[in-house]
Amino acid sequence: MKNNINVAAKSLKKFSIKTIAVAGLLVLASCETDLDKINENPNDQASVDPKVLLTYVSKDAFQVNGDNMYASRMMIGTDGENTYQYMKWNDASFEVYTKGILNTVKMMQEAEKINNKNYSAIGKFYRAYYFFNLSLKFGSIPYTEAAKGEAGITQPKYDSQETVMAGILSELKEANDLINANDKIEGDIIYNGDASKWKKLINSFRLKILITMSKKTTLGSYNIANEFASIAGSQALMTSISDNGELKFADAADSRYTMFNNSGYGSSLYMADYFINLFKARQDPRLFTFAAQTTAAKEAGKPITDFTGYNGGNPTSSYSDNAALITAKNISKVNDRFYKDPTNEPSSVMSYPELEFILAEAAARGWISGSAKPHYDNAVKASFSFYQTYVKNPGQYFSGFDVNQYLASPLVVYNDADPLQNRLEKIMTQKYMTMFHQSQWTSYYDYLRTGYPNYPLQTGVSAPFRFRYPQAEYSYNSTNLKAALAAQYGGNDNINSKPWWLQ
Repeated sequence: MKNNINVAAKSLKKFSIKTIAVAGLLVLASCETDLDKINENPNDQASVDPKVLLTYVSKDAFQVNGDNMYASRMMIGTDGENTYQYMKWNDASFEVYTKGILNTVKMMQEAEKINNKNYSAIGKFYRAYYFFNLSLKFGSIPYTEAAKGEAGITQPKYDSQETVMAGILSELKEANDLINANDKIEGDIIYNGDASKWKKLINSFRLKILITMSKKTTLGSYNIANEFASIAGSQALMTSISDNGELKFADAADSRYTMFNNSGYGSSLYMADYFINLFKARQDPRLFTFAAQTTAAKEAGKPITDFTGYNGGNPTSSYSDNAALITAKNISKVNDRFYKDPTNEPSSVMSYPELEFILAEAAARGWISGSAKPHYDNAVKASFSFYQTYVKNPGQYFSGFDVNQYLASPLVVYNDADPLQNRLEKIMTQKYMTMFHQSQWTSYYDYLRTGYPNYPLQTGVSAPFRFRYPQAEYSYNSTNLKAALAAQYGGNDNINSKPWWLQ
Protein backbone atom coordinates (compact mmCIF):
# COMPACT_ATOMS: atom_id res chain seq x y z
CA MET A 1 0.00 0.00 0.00
CA LYS A 2 1.41 3.35 -0.98
CA ASN A 3 -0.63 6.08 0.65
CA ASN A 4 0.13 9.73 0.19
CA ILE A 5 2.17 9.96 3.38
CA ASN A 6 4.44 7.05 2.45
CA VAL A 7 5.05 8.46 -1.00
CA ALA A 8 5.87 11.89 0.39
CA ALA A 9 8.22 10.42 2.97
CA LYS A 10 10.10 8.33 0.42
CA SER A 11 10.52 11.26 -1.93
CA LEU A 12 12.05 13.37 0.85
CA LYS A 13 14.60 10.89 2.23
CA LYS A 14 17.25 12.62 0.12
CA PHE A 15 17.31 15.62 2.47
CA SER A 16 20.37 15.89 4.68
CA ILE A 17 21.28 18.48 7.26
CA LYS A 18 23.70 20.09 4.83
CA THR A 19 21.02 20.53 2.19
CA ILE A 20 18.77 21.94 4.88
CA ALA A 21 21.38 24.36 6.13
CA VAL A 22 21.82 26.03 2.75
CA ALA A 23 18.18 25.90 1.73
CA GLY A 24 16.90 28.99 3.52
CA LEU A 25 16.39 31.15 0.46
CA LEU A 26 14.78 28.27 -1.42
CA VAL A 27 12.30 27.80 1.40
CA LEU A 28 11.38 31.47 1.29
CA ALA A 29 10.98 31.31 -2.45
CA SER A 30 8.70 28.32 -1.93
CA CYS A 31 6.59 30.38 0.43
CA GLU A 32 6.27 33.08 -2.23
CA THR A 33 5.24 30.57 -4.89
CA ASP A 34 2.94 28.47 -2.75
CA LEU A 35 1.35 31.08 -0.55
CA ASP A 36 1.62 34.14 -2.77
CA LYS A 37 1.51 36.49 0.18
CA ILE A 38 5.05 37.84 0.44
CA ASN A 39 5.25 41.39 1.72
CA GLU A 40 6.46 43.71 -0.99
CA ASN A 41 8.88 45.71 1.09
CA PRO A 42 11.31 47.50 -1.26
CA ASN A 43 13.82 47.79 1.59
CA ASP A 44 13.74 44.07 2.45
CA GLN A 45 12.87 41.75 -0.40
CA ALA A 46 13.39 38.71 1.84
CA SER A 47 10.73 39.82 4.32
CA VAL A 48 7.74 37.56 4.85
CA ASP A 49 4.72 38.44 6.94
CA PRO A 50 4.84 36.11 9.97
CA LYS A 51 1.12 35.42 9.64
CA VAL A 52 1.80 33.72 6.29
CA LEU A 53 4.47 31.50 7.81
CA LEU A 54 2.24 30.70 10.79
CA THR A 55 -0.47 29.40 8.48
CA TYR A 56 2.05 27.38 6.47
CA VAL A 57 3.74 25.81 9.50
CA SER A 58 0.45 25.05 11.25
CA LYS A 59 -1.01 23.33 8.22
CA ASP A 60 2.12 21.19 7.91
CA ALA A 61 2.45 20.28 11.57
CA PHE A 62 -1.14 19.22 12.19
CA GLN A 63 -1.64 16.77 9.32
CA VAL A 64 -2.68 13.19 10.09
CA ASN A 65 0.11 10.61 10.07
CA GLY A 66 -1.32 7.31 8.82
CA ASP A 67 1.82 5.19 9.26
CA ASN A 68 1.36 5.04 13.02
CA MET A 69 -1.99 3.31 12.53
CA TYR A 70 -0.15 0.18 11.32
CA ALA A 71 2.64 0.26 13.90
CA SER A 72 0.09 0.78 16.68
CA ARG A 73 -2.00 -2.22 15.56
CA MET A 74 -5.07 -0.19 14.58
CA MET A 75 -5.13 -0.88 10.82
CA ILE A 76 -3.77 -3.46 8.40
CA GLY A 77 -3.02 -3.51 4.67
CA THR A 78 -4.13 -6.28 2.33
CA ASP A 79 -2.47 -5.43 -0.98
CA GLY A 80 1.17 -5.87 0.02
CA GLU A 81 3.52 -5.99 2.99
CA ASN A 82 3.41 -2.70 4.87
CA THR A 83 6.73 -2.02 6.59
CA TYR A 84 5.05 -0.35 9.57
CA GLN A 85 2.57 -3.17 10.12
CA TYR A 86 5.34 -5.77 10.14
CA MET A 87 7.76 -3.64 12.17
CA LYS A 88 10.35 -3.58 9.39
CA TRP A 89 10.95 0.10 8.84
CA ASN A 90 14.41 1.45 8.18
CA ASP A 91 15.63 5.04 7.75
CA ALA A 92 13.50 8.16 7.91
CA SER A 93 13.83 11.71 6.63
CA PHE A 94 15.14 15.00 8.00
CA GLU A 95 12.78 16.93 5.71
CA VAL A 96 11.04 18.50 8.72
CA TYR A 97 14.13 20.72 9.15
CA THR A 98 13.23 22.50 5.92
CA LYS A 99 9.49 22.06 5.86
CA GLY A 100 8.88 23.00 9.48
CA ILE A 101 11.83 24.20 11.52
CA LEU A 102 13.40 26.58 9.00
CA ASN A 103 10.07 28.27 8.34
CA THR A 104 9.38 28.44 12.07
CA VAL A 105 12.72 30.13 12.68
CA LYS A 106 11.99 32.58 9.86
CA MET A 107 8.61 33.37 11.41
CA MET A 108 10.31 34.14 14.70
CA GLN A 109 12.85 36.39 12.97
CA GLU A 110 10.06 38.30 11.22
CA ALA A 111 8.18 38.58 14.52
CA GLU A 112 11.19 40.32 16.07
CA LYS A 113 11.14 42.92 13.29
CA ILE A 114 7.60 43.94 14.20
CA ASN A 115 8.08 43.33 17.95
CA ASN A 116 5.29 40.75 18.15
CA LYS A 117 6.00 38.42 21.07
CA ASN A 118 3.13 36.07 20.31
CA TYR A 119 4.58 34.88 17.00
CA SER A 120 7.86 34.31 18.84
CA ALA A 121 6.07 32.31 21.54
CA ILE A 122 4.18 30.19 19.03
CA GLY A 123 7.43 29.72 17.14
CA LYS A 124 9.02 28.32 20.29
CA PHE A 125 6.09 25.92 20.61
CA TYR A 126 6.58 24.68 17.05
CA ARG A 127 10.32 24.35 17.53
CA ALA A 128 9.66 22.26 20.64
CA TYR A 129 7.05 20.19 18.82
CA TYR A 130 9.30 19.45 15.84
CA PHE A 131 12.46 18.73 17.84
CA PHE A 132 10.52 16.56 20.31
CA ASN A 133 9.20 14.36 17.52
CA LEU A 134 12.52 14.24 15.68
CA SER A 135 14.41 13.17 18.78
CA LEU A 136 11.86 10.47 19.62
CA LYS A 137 12.21 9.21 16.07
CA PHE A 138 16.03 9.04 15.97
CA GLY A 139 17.69 9.80 19.32
CA SER A 140 20.41 12.48 19.19
CA ILE A 141 19.74 15.14 16.54
CA PRO A 142 21.09 18.53 15.47
CA TYR A 143 19.43 21.04 17.81
CA THR A 144 21.61 23.88 19.10
CA GLU A 145 23.24 24.35 15.67
CA ALA A 146 20.19 23.44 13.56
CA ALA A 147 18.69 25.84 10.98
CA LYS A 148 21.73 28.14 11.14
CA GLY A 149 22.85 27.98 7.53
CA GLU A 150 22.77 31.77 7.29
CA ALA A 151 25.39 31.80 10.06
CA GLY A 152 27.58 29.46 8.03
CA ILE A 153 26.84 26.26 9.95
CA THR A 154 26.32 23.73 7.16
CA GLN A 155 27.32 20.64 9.14
CA PRO A 156 25.70 21.01 12.56
CA LYS A 157 26.70 18.89 15.50
CA TYR A 158 24.31 16.37 17.01
CA ASP A 159 23.05 17.09 20.53
CA SER A 160 22.22 14.35 23.01
CA GLN A 161 18.59 13.44 23.52
CA GLU A 162 18.75 14.79 27.07
CA THR A 163 20.08 18.12 25.79
CA VAL A 164 17.29 18.33 23.23
CA MET A 165 14.49 17.49 25.66
CA ALA A 166 15.78 19.82 28.38
CA GLY A 167 16.26 22.54 25.79
CA ILE A 168 12.74 22.38 24.40
CA LEU A 169 11.31 22.39 27.93
CA SER A 170 13.14 25.66 28.50
CA GLU A 171 11.89 27.01 25.17
CA LEU A 172 8.32 26.22 26.16
CA LYS A 173 8.79 27.94 29.51
CA GLU A 174 9.99 30.99 27.60
CA ALA A 175 6.99 30.70 25.28
CA ASN A 176 4.63 30.67 28.26
CA ASP A 177 6.27 33.84 29.58
CA LEU A 178 6.09 35.58 26.18
CA ILE A 179 2.48 34.87 25.21
CA ASN A 180 0.24 37.85 25.88
CA ALA A 181 -3.20 39.32 25.22
CA ASN A 182 -1.94 42.43 23.42
CA ASP A 183 0.03 41.31 20.36
CA LYS A 184 -2.30 40.37 17.53
CA ILE A 185 -2.06 36.88 16.04
CA GLU A 186 -3.13 36.72 12.40
CA GLY A 187 -2.97 33.74 10.07
CA ASP A 188 -3.86 31.45 12.98
CA ILE A 189 -5.79 28.46 11.65
CA ILE A 190 -5.55 26.63 14.99
CA TYR A 191 -6.97 29.05 17.57
CA ASN A 192 -8.10 32.00 15.45
CA GLY A 193 -5.79 34.40 17.24
CA ASP A 194 -6.72 33.40 20.81
CA ALA A 195 -3.48 33.77 22.79
CA SER A 196 -5.00 32.25 25.93
CA LYS A 197 -5.61 28.96 24.11
CA TRP A 198 -2.06 28.92 22.79
CA LYS A 199 -0.86 29.38 26.38
CA LYS A 200 -2.89 26.35 27.45
CA LEU A 201 -1.47 24.25 24.63
CA ILE A 202 2.10 25.35 25.39
CA ASN A 203 1.82 24.36 29.06
CA SER A 204 -0.05 21.15 28.33
CA PHE A 205 2.70 20.19 25.88
CA ARG A 206 5.29 20.76 28.62
CA LEU A 207 3.49 18.06 30.61
CA LYS A 208 3.45 15.78 27.56
CA ILE A 209 7.22 16.00 27.25
CA LEU A 210 7.72 15.30 30.95
CA ILE A 211 5.42 12.26 31.06
CA THR A 212 7.13 10.89 27.95
CA MET A 213 10.37 10.98 29.95
CA SER A 214 8.77 8.83 32.69
CA LYS A 215 11.67 6.36 32.72
CA LYS A 216 14.01 9.15 33.82
CA THR A 217 14.26 11.05 37.11
CA THR A 218 16.04 14.14 35.85
CA LEU A 219 16.28 15.96 32.55
CA GLY A 220 19.19 18.35 32.46
CA SER A 221 18.61 20.65 35.44
CA TYR A 222 14.96 19.60 35.73
CA ASN A 223 13.64 17.12 38.26
CA ILE A 224 10.92 15.59 36.11
CA ALA A 225 8.29 14.87 38.77
CA ASN A 226 8.82 18.21 40.53
CA GLU A 227 8.67 20.18 37.29
CA PHE A 228 5.50 18.35 36.30
CA ALA A 229 3.84 19.15 39.63
CA SER A 230 4.88 22.79 39.41
CA ILE A 231 3.40 23.26 35.93
CA ALA A 232 0.25 21.28 36.70
CA GLY A 233 -0.33 23.27 39.87
CA SER A 234 0.36 26.78 38.65
CA GLN A 235 -0.02 27.15 34.89
CA ALA A 236 -2.97 27.49 32.52
CA LEU A 237 -3.89 24.12 30.99
CA MET A 238 -6.58 22.83 28.63
CA THR A 239 -9.98 22.51 30.31
CA SER A 240 -12.26 21.17 27.53
CA ILE A 241 -12.19 19.88 23.96
CA SER A 242 -12.59 23.48 22.79
CA ASP A 243 -8.94 23.91 23.86
CA ASN A 244 -7.70 21.00 21.71
CA GLY A 245 -4.56 21.74 19.72
CA GLU A 246 -6.17 20.70 16.47
CA LEU A 247 -6.57 21.64 12.82
CA LYS A 248 -10.11 21.84 11.48
CA PHE A 249 -10.36 20.97 7.80
CA ALA A 250 -12.37 22.79 5.13
CA ASP A 251 -13.82 21.66 1.82
CA ALA A 252 -11.44 23.77 -0.23
CA ALA A 253 -8.25 23.17 -2.18
CA ASP A 254 -5.26 22.32 0.06
CA SER A 255 -7.50 22.43 3.15
CA ARG A 256 -9.27 19.07 3.03
CA TYR A 257 -8.80 16.16 5.43
CA THR A 258 -5.40 14.52 4.98
CA MET A 259 -6.78 11.17 3.81
CA PHE A 260 -9.60 12.54 1.67
CA ASN A 261 -9.85 10.69 -1.66
CA ASN A 262 -6.95 8.41 -0.66
CA SER A 263 -7.23 5.38 -2.92
CA GLY A 264 -5.62 3.00 -0.42
CA TYR A 265 -8.15 3.89 2.24
CA GLY A 266 -10.92 3.18 -0.20
CA SER A 267 -9.60 -0.16 -1.44
CA SER A 268 -7.09 -2.06 0.68
CA LEU A 269 -7.06 -0.72 4.24
CA TYR A 270 -8.92 -2.62 6.94
CA MET A 271 -9.21 -2.64 10.69
CA ALA A 272 -6.89 -4.65 12.93
CA ASP A 273 -8.63 -7.17 15.17
CA TYR A 274 -6.52 -6.16 18.16
CA PHE A 275 -7.90 -2.62 18.06
CA ILE A 276 -11.49 -3.60 17.25
CA ASN A 277 -11.63 -6.23 19.98
CA LEU A 278 -10.85 -3.68 22.71
CA PHE A 279 -14.05 -1.85 21.77
CA LYS A 280 -16.15 -4.97 21.31
CA ALA A 281 -15.15 -6.30 24.72
CA ARG A 282 -16.20 -3.01 26.34
CA GLN A 283 -19.32 -2.49 24.18
CA ASP A 284 -17.79 0.86 23.23
CA PRO A 285 -19.75 2.66 20.47
CA ARG A 286 -16.76 4.72 19.36
CA LEU A 287 -15.96 1.63 17.32
CA PHE A 288 -18.81 2.45 14.93
CA THR A 289 -17.18 5.81 14.11
CA PHE A 290 -13.84 4.18 13.22
CA ALA A 291 -14.87 1.03 11.38
CA ALA A 292 -17.37 -0.10 8.78
CA GLN A 293 -19.49 -3.19 9.12
CA THR A 294 -18.26 -6.36 7.46
CA THR A 295 -19.81 -7.05 4.07
CA ALA A 296 -21.55 -10.11 5.56
CA ALA A 297 -23.12 -7.99 8.31
CA LYS A 298 -24.39 -5.44 5.80
CA GLU A 299 -25.87 -8.15 3.59
CA ALA A 300 -27.54 -9.70 6.65
CA GLY A 301 -29.11 -6.34 7.48
CA LYS A 302 -27.52 -6.07 10.92
CA PRO A 303 -27.89 -2.68 12.66
CA ILE A 304 -24.83 -0.44 12.60
CA THR A 305 -24.72 -0.70 16.40
CA ASP A 306 -24.50 -4.52 16.43
CA PHE A 307 -20.98 -5.29 17.65
CA THR A 308 -21.06 -8.72 16.02
CA GLY A 309 -21.05 -6.97 12.64
CA TYR A 310 -17.44 -5.86 13.05
CA ASN A 311 -14.28 -7.90 12.62
CA GLY A 312 -10.63 -7.14 12.01
CA GLY A 313 -7.60 -8.82 10.52
CA ASN A 314 -4.57 -10.02 12.45
CA PRO A 315 -1.73 -7.48 12.14
CA THR A 316 0.85 -10.25 12.63
CA SER A 317 -0.55 -12.51 9.89
CA SER A 318 0.54 -12.30 6.27
CA TYR A 319 -1.31 -9.81 4.15
CA SER A 320 -2.50 -12.66 1.93
CA ASP A 321 -4.14 -14.38 4.91
CA ASN A 322 -5.93 -11.18 5.80
CA ALA A 323 -6.96 -10.72 2.17
CA ALA A 324 -8.77 -14.05 2.49
CA LEU A 325 -11.04 -12.42 5.06
CA ILE A 326 -12.19 -10.04 2.35
CA THR A 327 -13.25 -12.96 0.19
CA ALA A 328 -15.07 -14.38 3.21
CA LYS A 329 -16.80 -10.99 3.71
CA ASN A 330 -15.66 -11.05 7.32
CA ILE A 331 -13.42 -8.02 7.80
CA SER A 332 -14.23 -4.36 8.47
CA LYS A 333 -12.85 -1.56 6.33
CA VAL A 334 -11.95 1.78 7.81
CA ASN A 335 -15.11 3.90 8.15
CA ASP A 336 -15.54 5.67 4.83
CA ARG A 337 -15.73 9.11 6.45
CA PHE A 338 -11.92 9.00 6.65
CA TYR A 339 -11.58 9.08 2.86
CA LYS A 340 -14.95 10.38 1.62
CA ASP A 341 -15.58 13.33 3.96
CA PRO A 342 -13.39 16.32 3.00
CA THR A 343 -13.72 17.84 6.48
CA ASN A 344 -14.18 14.71 8.62
CA GLU A 345 -12.84 15.38 12.13
CA PRO A 346 -10.10 17.78 13.27
CA SER A 347 -6.56 16.45 13.58
CA SER A 348 -4.85 17.09 16.91
CA VAL A 349 -1.22 17.16 17.97
CA MET A 350 -2.46 17.32 21.56
CA SER A 351 -5.99 17.25 22.91
CA TYR A 352 -7.77 17.82 26.20
CA PRO A 353 -8.49 14.06 26.57
CA GLU A 354 -4.77 13.37 26.12
CA LEU A 355 -3.91 15.95 28.78
CA GLU A 356 -6.33 14.38 31.24
CA PHE A 357 -4.80 10.95 30.62
CA ILE A 358 -1.36 12.47 31.23
CA LEU A 359 -2.58 13.95 34.53
CA ALA A 360 -4.14 10.60 35.46
CA GLU A 361 -0.84 8.83 34.84
CA ALA A 362 1.05 11.45 36.84
CA ALA A 363 -1.38 11.03 39.76
CA ALA A 364 -1.03 7.25 39.57
CA ARG A 365 2.76 7.60 39.70
CA GLY A 366 2.54 10.01 42.66
CA TRP A 367 3.90 13.00 40.76
CA ILE A 368 0.85 15.08 41.66
CA SER A 369 -1.48 14.79 44.63
CA GLY A 370 -4.98 13.41 44.56
CA SER A 371 -6.74 10.55 42.86
CA ALA A 372 -6.15 9.68 39.22
CA LYS A 373 -9.78 8.66 38.78
CA PRO A 374 -11.28 12.14 38.12
CA HIS A 375 -8.68 12.78 35.41
CA TYR A 376 -9.22 9.34 33.89
CA ASP A 377 -13.00 9.78 33.89
CA ASN A 378 -12.73 13.29 32.44
CA ALA A 379 -10.50 12.00 29.65
CA VAL A 380 -12.92 9.26 28.64
CA LYS A 381 -15.92 11.59 28.79
CA ALA A 382 -14.09 14.19 26.69
CA SER A 383 -13.22 11.59 24.06
CA PHE A 384 -16.89 10.66 23.67
CA SER A 385 -17.75 14.36 23.53
CA PHE A 386 -15.25 14.83 20.70
CA TYR A 387 -16.83 12.15 18.52
CA GLN A 388 -20.36 13.20 19.38
CA THR A 389 -19.40 16.72 18.31
CA TYR A 390 -17.52 16.05 15.08
CA VAL A 391 -18.85 12.81 13.60
CA LYS A 392 -21.76 13.38 11.23
CA ASN A 393 -25.13 12.11 12.54
CA PRO A 394 -23.74 10.93 15.89
CA GLY A 395 -27.16 9.74 17.03
CA GLN A 396 -26.89 6.68 14.81
CA TYR A 397 -23.88 5.56 16.85
CA PHE A 398 -24.46 6.91 20.37
CA SER A 399 -28.24 6.85 20.88
CA GLY A 400 -29.00 5.49 24.34
CA PHE A 401 -25.36 5.39 25.38
CA ASP A 402 -24.58 6.42 28.97
CA VAL A 403 -20.94 7.32 29.54
CA ASN A 404 -21.29 7.02 33.34
CA GLN A 405 -22.49 3.43 33.01
CA TYR A 406 -19.58 2.80 30.65
CA LEU A 407 -17.10 4.18 33.21
CA ALA A 408 -18.54 1.86 35.85
CA SER A 409 -18.26 -1.29 33.71
CA PRO A 410 -15.69 -3.92 34.83
CA LEU A 411 -13.16 -3.48 32.00
CA VAL A 412 -13.28 0.33 32.20
CA VAL A 413 -13.75 1.34 35.84
CA TYR A 414 -10.68 2.91 37.46
CA ASN A 415 -9.86 1.89 41.04
CA ASP A 416 -7.19 3.71 43.03
CA ALA A 417 -6.74 0.60 45.20
CA ASP A 418 -5.52 -1.55 42.30
CA PRO A 419 -1.78 -2.26 41.88
CA LEU A 420 0.07 0.47 39.98
CA GLN A 421 0.65 -1.66 36.88
CA ASN A 422 -3.07 -2.45 36.65
CA ARG A 423 -3.91 1.22 36.94
CA LEU A 424 -1.34 2.19 34.32
CA GLU A 425 -2.70 -0.45 31.97
CA LYS A 426 -6.23 0.97 32.38
CA ILE A 427 -5.03 4.50 31.68
CA MET A 428 -2.82 3.63 28.71
CA THR A 429 -5.44 1.35 27.13
CA GLN A 430 -8.14 4.00 27.23
CA LYS A 431 -5.65 6.63 26.04
CA TYR A 432 -4.76 4.37 23.13
CA MET A 433 -8.44 3.98 22.29
CA THR A 434 -8.73 7.76 21.74
CA MET A 435 -5.90 7.96 19.20
CA PHE A 436 -7.28 6.53 15.97
CA HIS A 437 -5.85 8.98 13.41
CA GLN A 438 -5.03 11.39 16.24
CA SER A 439 -1.87 12.66 17.96
CA GLN A 440 0.39 11.10 15.33
CA TRP A 441 2.92 8.62 16.82
CA THR A 442 2.02 9.21 20.49
CA SER A 443 0.31 5.83 20.96
CA TYR A 444 3.39 3.97 19.73
CA TYR A 445 5.77 5.93 21.94
CA ASP A 446 3.48 5.33 24.94
CA TYR A 447 3.69 1.61 24.19
CA LEU A 448 7.49 1.71 24.03
CA ARG A 449 7.82 3.38 27.43
CA THR A 450 5.02 1.59 29.33
CA GLY A 451 4.37 -1.70 27.51
CA TYR A 452 0.64 -0.84 27.40
CA PRO A 453 -1.47 -1.82 25.72
CA ASN A 454 0.35 -5.06 24.93
CA TYR A 455 0.67 -5.06 21.14
CA PRO A 456 0.64 -8.40 19.31
CA LEU A 457 3.94 -9.05 17.54
CA GLN A 458 5.12 -11.75 15.16
CA THR A 459 7.22 -14.50 16.74
CA GLY A 460 10.84 -13.42 16.78
CA VAL A 461 10.02 -9.79 15.87
CA SER A 462 10.44 -7.00 18.42
CA ALA A 463 8.96 -3.53 18.24
CA PRO A 464 11.56 -1.09 16.87
CA PHE A 465 12.77 1.62 19.25
CA ARG A 466 13.69 4.16 16.57
CA PHE A 467 14.34 4.91 12.90
CA ARG A 468 17.74 4.86 11.22
CA TYR A 469 19.24 8.22 10.28
CA PRO A 470 18.78 9.45 6.69
CA GLN A 471 21.25 7.96 4.22
CA ALA A 472 22.20 11.42 3.00
CA GLU A 473 23.60 12.28 6.42
CA TYR A 474 26.34 9.70 5.87
CA SER A 475 27.49 11.68 2.84
CA TYR A 476 27.02 15.27 3.97
CA ASN A 477 27.40 15.27 7.75
CA SER A 478 29.15 11.97 8.41
CA THR A 479 31.66 13.13 11.03
CA ASN A 480 28.98 14.51 13.33
CA LEU A 481 26.62 11.62 12.63
CA LYS A 482 29.25 8.98 13.41
CA ALA A 483 30.17 10.76 16.64
CA ALA A 484 26.49 10.73 17.66
CA LEU A 485 26.15 7.04 16.80
CA ALA A 486 29.24 6.16 18.81
CA ALA A 487 27.99 8.10 21.84
CA GLN A 488 24.49 6.58 21.74
CA TYR A 489 24.54 3.15 20.18
CA GLY A 490 28.15 1.99 20.07
CA GLY A 491 28.29 3.04 16.43
CA ASN A 492 25.30 0.90 15.39
CA ASP A 493 22.54 2.62 13.46
CA ASN A 494 19.66 0.17 13.59
CA ILE A 495 16.01 0.21 14.57
CA ASN A 496 16.55 -2.00 17.63
CA SER A 497 19.14 0.31 19.23
CA LYS A 498 17.54 1.69 22.40
CA PRO A 499 17.70 5.50 22.72
CA TRP A 500 18.38 7.34 25.97
CA TRP A 501 14.76 8.11 26.82
CA LEU A 502 13.90 4.39 27.01
CA GLN A 503 16.91 3.31 29.06
